[in-house]
Amino acid sequence: MYRNTSRRGAGRIAIALAGTVAAAVALAGCGAPAAEKPADGGSAAAEIDKDAIIEAGISYSLSGSFDPMLASGAVTQAVNWHVFEGLVDLDPVTREPYAALAAEMPEKIDDTTYEVTLRDGAVFHNGDPVTSEDVVYSYERVLDPANNSLFTSFIDFVDTVTAVDEDTVRITTDYPFSLVNERLGVVKIVPKAVVEAGAEAFGSQPIGTGPYSLVSAVPDDKIVFERFDDYTGPRPALAAGMNWNLLSDAAARVTALSSGTIQAMEDVPYIDVDGLAATADVESVQSFGLLFMMFNTKMAPFDDVRVRQALFYALDMEKILGTGLLGNAEAATSFLPKSHPNYNEASTVYTYDPKKAEALLKEAGVDGMDLTLLTTDTGWVREVAPLIKESLDAVGINTTLDIGQSGAQYTKVDAGDYQVMVAPGDPSVFGNDPDVLMRWWYGDNVWPNTRYNWADSAEYAELTSLMDAAVRETGDAQQKSWNEAFDLLSDEVPLYPLFHRKLPTGWDADSLVGFAPVPTTGLSFLDVGVAAK
Repeated sequence: MYRNTSRRGAGRIAIALAGTVAAAVALAGCGAPAAEKPADGGSAAAEIDKDAIIEAGISYSLSGSFDPMLASGAVTQAVNWHVFEGLVDLDPVTREPYAALAAEMPEKIDDTTYEVTLRDGAVFHNGDPVTSEDVVYSYERVLDPANNSLFTSFIDFVDTVTAVDEDTVRITTDYPFSLVNERLGVVKIVPKAVVEAGAEAFGSQPIGTGPYSLVSAVPDDKIVFERFDDYTGPRPALAAGMNWNLLSDAAARVTALSSGTIQAMEDVPYIDVDGLAATADVESVQSFGLLFMMFNTKMAPFDDVRVRQALFYALDMEKILGTGLLGNAEAATSFLPKSHPNYNEASTVYTYDPKKAEALLKEAGVDGMDLTLLTTDTGWVREVAPLIKESLDAVGINTTLDIGQSGAQYTKVDAGDYQVMVAPGDPSVFGNDPDVLMRWWYGDNVWPNTRYNWADSAEYAELTSLMDAAVRETGDAQQKSWNEAFDLLSDEVPLYPLFHRKLPTGWDADSLVGFAPVPTTGLSFLDVGVAAK
């Protein structure tokens, strides 16, 4: 974590602190939502200019629908934090659940029954009141297999959602589920009448109940928001609006923040962290966000676990992280990073051991190999890809890098036209519990079924059994099941993290009040305002 000891004009001095401490607090979900405690970057008592516009720099490109049943992109997810609400949401900074559209946290009637009352006066951006019918509809459309929602597996513990009266819903579960509060935010509440009138139009011009409404979204330009004045929830907009400038070029983002054109930016390039800290606040937060290695397990020799393991042992992670990421990442010692509250060191931890890699390849009958390594063109991934190639080449794997835009690369993967892929991912935008993080890649979905082709293995059946058991358990028993799942994944590595990276965020603390970086992809401006001049 980087902090400045003085403000602009007095000559800022950047000092390094223990980023893992801040990350541990954030990822543990301890403490109140940001509305109840100010971030280090500003005082909650500072006078705020309610007519100001927040200017932000966004690194990822805009694509896909804003419909919360479908939206999975980094940008659309971050937008939806501000436009939509679930009954219960996770605070983007602390990852702590709080009552959002609900008047208060769900009331537990019995082990499988909960009731939730909507907050008074809640209305959608078009002025229509929110009713229990909208809530029931929102859940049913995600649960309906015909809709192909990406998030069905995250709430498949839900049996029924029914209206008790106009403002109250009853949720029943298939079994006692220990993570109800953490999961309800997966479903954002949408206006039934609007969606039924035109789902595609709704996806491009969404209507929610959040503190900001979406005015326009132009790819490669900007996303424009305005304050929703009829918002009745716990996190009203503190600015008149926001402009999210889509600046995929890292140098352009850094220049914009340094010059004061924008007030916050995500994804500060690691090489620019120290320089930018002279004119802005910069903090690197340990995240779940990772770079994974994925194998086409239907293609020899990657159907042999010894070959998969060999590639992990071949990697000089100290060099990859030190040279490629300037130390801003943590080599994986489990599926979760060490800062996660449910972390447990896996039974197999991959250290740099080229002799072991060569021995495993020999045991598997592999004497030399030509490998095309598929990867994406994300800036920090491009920095480490040549170093990964260097390590693989050193153990006799003749490696060719195929670097391309994410969508094009996944088209090859989905066609089965690949051997090994290295790519980034961060499902923590959907939730922070181990089950939701594992379900993204290891649930009954496209990943094991057609991408790494592992779904018909005995080991996958065992993993599914462990995950299914864990969500029915609590406490030590639940952690034990998760630990066994982490161990199995570390042994089999059909898709497994190479490292979990730190996320450097930059902002102007003289301008923004209450801002804090998030331990996941994106920026949050909930409870954030612009200081009055």
